[in-house]
Amino acid sequence: MSVARPTPITRKQVSAYLKPRPKDSHKGLFGTVTVIGGANGMAGAALLAGRAALKLGAGCVHVGLLADNIPALDTQMPELMLHTATEALRLPVPSVLVIGCGLGQNPAAQKLLYDALLLDVPTVLDADALNIIAQRPDLRGMLFTRKTAVVITPHPGEAAHLLSCGSDDIQNGRNESTTVLCKRFNASVVLKGADSICATRDGKLYLNQTGNPGMSSAGMGDVLSGMIAALMAQGLSADEAVLLGVHLHGAAGDALAQQQATIGMSATELTEWARWLLNQWASK
Repeated sequence: MSVARPTPITRKQVSAYLKPRPKDSHKGLFGTVTVIGGANGMAGAALLAGRAALKLGAGCVHVGLLADNIPALDTQMPELMLHTATEALRLPVPSVLVIGCGLGQNPAAQKLLYDALLLDVPTVLDADALNIIAQRPDLRGMLFTRKTAVVITPHPGEAAHLLSCGSDDIQNGRNESTTVLCKRFNASVVLKGADSICATRDGKLYLNQTGNPGMSSAGMGDVLSGMIAALMAQGLSADEAVLLGVHLHGAAGDALAQQQATIGMSATELTEWARWLLNQWASK
């Protein structure tokens, strides 16, 4: 399949999506994000996504956890509102839903994903949500016919599951794979990795050139999902949020690398740098 070469994302391009906040701002103007995930042993994934959503400007963030014994609060960020995953899906419909971070793939996780896809709300799908969709033709059909915006953020392994091929096939044809994912799932796409490829919902491809090998650590994808959701909750389109979120995510990693923190770089540190850079870009 022949596809057009992707257009490089620039800071000037994505900074233009940012608008000043009005003087009489309140949290209701900046949306609500709900994150669903965090099964036993993986609660941190959902918490990382929720923290990133709050740090990147969402007005309110709920986190629904599948773990058997969920904490009463996140001691690192008590502003997050924690619930069981089932309770979180029964809350008033959020501005944006993130599902998949640490979700697992057991029947309970699959039921939650099905229920989430029934909601008429913009949705970011990551990690195990994508692995479940790869197994379930009914869920793939729900995505294809969906009107509300969907963002999928697979790494090459998850993309291979979605397209029933090998990871090498994805890596050897990243542009083509991203295009097929966009069309097959009717979604904005981030094919993660070195030089992530993004597809807007109309099929246009963009190349991200920020980021570095230090970002090869646990939780980076969870943070990216939370960042994209926060930007959508504040009024950006799914396509704009993808391009800004991916470029900012990599730029935050580059800022950390400049501090001689490439080895041992953590997703928590990256979230802090992403917030700082977002404020710098917005002010200019």
